[in-house]
This record gives sequence, structure tokens and C-alpha cells, in this order.
Amino acid sequence: MEKKETERFNELYENHLRLLKLQGKSQSTIDSYSRAVRRVSEHFDCCPDQLTPDQLERYFADLVDSHSWSTVKLDRLGLQFFWKHVLKTDWQWINIIKPPKVKTLPDILTVNEIERIIGATRKLRYRVFLLTTYSMGLRLEEALSLQTSDIDAERKKVHIRRGKGHKDRFVPLPDLALEALRELWSKHKNPVWLFPNAIGSPETIQSANSHMDRGGTQKAMKVVVEECGIKKKSTFIPFVTALQPICSNAA
Repeated sequence: MEKKETERFNELYENHLRLLKLQGKSQSTIDSYSRAVRRVSEHFDCCPDQLTPDQLERYFADLVDSHSWSTVKLDRLGLQFFWKHVLKTDWQWINIIKPPKVKTLPDILTVNEIERIIGATRKLRYRVFLLTTYSMGLRLEEALSLQTSDIDAERKKVHIRRGKGHKDRFVPLPDLALEALRELWSKHKNPVWLFPNAIGSPETIQSANSHMDRGGTQKAMKVVVEECGIKKKSTFIPFVTALQPICSNAA
């Protein structure tokens, strides 16, 4: 892109991010929607506001061939938001993109597989993170965002803030997870985060003002699953049913 066009794109892109935040979108949604705008801009090497419906139709036809339908759906929603709220332009052409409705059942890991995964996780922060996430049935972002003030050790409950649907809830805190969290906290002693950003010296980690990186955590989980030779697709929620007996037996 030429300089003027790049400047226009940067202005529109920043407006896009601002409007997403103002509408209360989660960080994962903001990341996905903004990535969609960057992707289409890089594909055509121009500011998206210059694209025609024909260009976008061909773009999505190529995207269907190279990416999953879940990615296509996220890009469609991201660009739809950009056109509607940033460009304030009609979005009728989007009706041509209709991802198929597919219902699949998640793979459920066995107790033995869960024990192998947690046991094979060498770094303490990831081992405790996996145990905490699966024993309490948390989503990735919910677990990463846990703060010391969310733990009620006396009542054995954890306050989950702004979970799915931006709703708060309390979940039971297993004894095994509580002891693991205490051990981890004794190592980093960050006054805010249970899983602080682990980059840097011990002093830097203790004063970190953000939690562990989402992408790094997902990558660590994937590596451990592969090292254990488990072929099932690993997600966070399916682990819960299998892990609960482990926590109950250890309590």
C-alpha cells in the first residue's frame, strides 16, 4: 500500500478496535475480528474500504479452500462488523457466505490420559494451569484471568468474572487445585495474578501486570498432548468429566 492508503487503513483499523471494545467484545473476539481485517487487507494489499463485492466473493471462495469453516465464519463476522460499524456501508453481499451447520461431539479423555498429560507437563505453571482449568471446568480465558482475590479458600469456591455471556459465577475449588495454586503462588508471589506473565526474571514475574500469554499456553498444552501420544483433539472442557474423580480421590 502507498503511504496515504496505509495511513487511512491504520486510522480505520484503530477505529475498528475502539468500537469492538466499546461494544464489550471479549479479547478473543477482538483478536479474531481484527485479524480478519488485517488478512483481507494483506491479501489485496490495499485498504479494505476499496474492495468490491466481486473481490470479496473471490476472496472468501479462496478462504474456503485454504481454511476451516470456523475461520471463514469468524472472518465473515469480523468484516461484517468492520463494514457496518466502521465504514457504515451496506453488507448485503454477505448472504452468499453460509457456513454449514455441523454438530460434532468432543473427544473425552480418560482418567489415565488426564494423569499422563498433567504428569508429563514439566513446567510448574503449566501443570498447575492444566489442573486448575480441568478440575473446575474453566475456559481458557477464564483460567488465565484468575486473580488472587478470586479465591475463597475458606468456602472452597472461585469467583469467575465475566465468563461466557459476560456473566459472573462461582465454581467449586477442589482441594488438589487449591494446594497446587498455593504452591505456584509461593514461587512467583505476584499480588494480582495467579498465572502471571512468566517472561523475565523472578522479580519481573512478581510484578507482572498481565497474565500468561494465551497463545503460549495453548501451544504448551498441544506439545504435551503430542508427547503423550494422544491422538484425540484436545480442548479444555472435555477434560473435566475425566478429571473430577482424580480431584475427589486426592482430596
